[in-house]
Amino acid sequence: MQFFRKVLRVLGIIIGVFLLIILVFCIYVWNVSDIKPPHVEDRSALTLQRKSIGATHYTIGDNWIRTNRWGLHEMYISGAPFERGVKMGKLSAEQIVAQEVAFTGEIRRMIPSEKYLRFLKYVVGFINRDLPDHITDEYKHEIYGISHAAADSFNWIGNNYARILNYHAAHDIGHALQNMMLVGCTSFGVWGDKTESGSMLIGRNFDFWVGDKFAENKIVTFEKPDKGYAFASITWGGFTGVVSGMNEKGLTVTINAARSDIPFSAATPVSLVAREVLQYASTIQEAIAIAKRRKMFVSESFLVGSAIDKKAVVIEKTPGELSVYDPQQDNIQCTNHYQSDLFLNQKLNLEQKDKSASVYRYKRLQELMQQSYPLNPQKMANILRDRRGVGGANIGDGNEKAINQLIAHHSIIFQPDSLRFWVSTAPWQLGEYVCYDLKKVFALKGLQHDTDVAQVALNIAPDTFLQTADYKNFLSFRMNKMALLFNQPVDTAEVVHSNPHFYDAYRIAGDYCMKKGWYAQAIDYYKKALLREVATKDEREAIANKIEKCKDLLQKQS
Repeated sequence: MQFFRKVLRVLGIIIGVFLLIILVFCIYVWNVSDIKPPHVEDRSALTLQRKSIGATHYTIGDNWIRTNRWGLHEMYISGAPFERGVKMGKLSAEQIVAQEVAFTGEIRRMIPSEKYLRFLKYVVGFINRDLPDHITDEYKHEIYGISHAAADSFNWIGNNYARILNYHAAHDIGHALQNMMLVGCTSFGVWGDKTESGSMLIGRNFDFWVGDKFAENKIVTFEKPDKGYAFASITWGGFTGVVSGMNEKGLTVTINAARSDIPFSAATPVSLVAREVLQYASTIQEAIAIAKRRKMFVSESFLVGSAIDKKAVVIEKTPGELSVYDPQQDNIQCTNHYQSDLFLNQKLNLEQKDKSASVYRYKRLQELMQQSYPLNPQKMANILRDRRGVGGANIGDGNEKAINQLIAHHSIIFQPDSLRFWVSTAPWQLGEYVCYDLKKVFALKGLQHDTDVAQVALNIAPDTFLQTADYKNFLSFRMNKMALLFNQPVDTAEVVHSNPHFYDAYRIAGDYCMKKGWYAQAIDYYKKALLREVATKDEREAIANKIEKCKDLLQKQS
């Protein structure tokens, strides 16, 4: 009896110590989940007031924001870091709130449980516990300035500064935690004899989808910092990182996600590495040096084009190593796998090439480029808008294997030699591409009158696909796809009729039938899905597993 009492006492001590460790850990996670703002000496910028010029046109001194006739917000920002952030926040306050509503709304759709959301908040807080240590004071101050325009109604996620800072790592955490590949982008460049004029051209689709609302308020930002080079980037409210941009020296940066391991601690967000490159590099070697200095916790490709070097390369970076892919020719392609000798046979890269749509999309890109030489901006747009598979096969509209997946947040074409670039307008990259001249925008001394800052005569016309029955059918397909996402009724006959070559149309119909308990019909739809060009190996396996599950359920039903 005495022996059992000793065992129970020891067991009680062990359990007590274990519970104490959990309690200490929870307190630690609670403390690190809300990041404290940086100290700023001069906060006088907070007294600045924006002036209304029109319904969607505001100024603060010679800084301004306006909405153009194509629905793009255009914004010019200058000054020191905190001042820039405050101006950005005050000028784009509506866009910042709208973006956070869109982002958190999509999170709530994916994770409807309040308890799990709170748990996830602390998980992300723990992963990002050292995030401020990996971000320069300049960017922390700029983000802190922006955060003053954020809405307090989102404090369930964290304080304003902590939220805006963490959003800059959302790209990294999203594709690293689950390898969701919310960012399945395509980019490419040509120069020399491969272009009509001999000047460099770089194009990219930023296929980042976090709900339709997230892409509604694109901002073309022209930023003139007190240090470094002036630059332009395509962004959204509250986001000072860079995913696509060009600076006054004709250096361009675009980012493409690669397969990553699960992170256990924070590092510099990819978008802020790209931002630093854009602000402080004028050549490829300078860009490489900056990328080497920064530690990242996900794997990423940076396609960097340089007017000075007259070429483009891909900087490939993992959390531990960096390599540069230089094709040593007058064209380059980049999707979502690595190409350099160092990473070519890396385990995660081999998995990415085998299981994802990246290699297929890469082949289609090469095929289209070869068919289109010599390229010009219009031909670049044609490639970025292409919806077909290898050999021109009809693989269904919206397939991840296509260059144009019909989910793009934005699409952009750069001409670094002339400092011009073209930005797509809604829907996706199908609307007009609006042309901007970096030299002319930065030569403006404020914008006190509502006038075009774009080079309208050089715009690229909308895609003719918009006028076709196929486009109307795609909208019908998409309406049913969104209905399934939001647990609403799906017209199974209509969804497959509207996009008959797309495997996902049959997957959607099958999922709805399975949900309703119509297992025989679900099996039929799933089998038809597998006869089409399925985007990834994981999706093919998932559909096959659903067939087996339906068979088991059908057997139990009978």
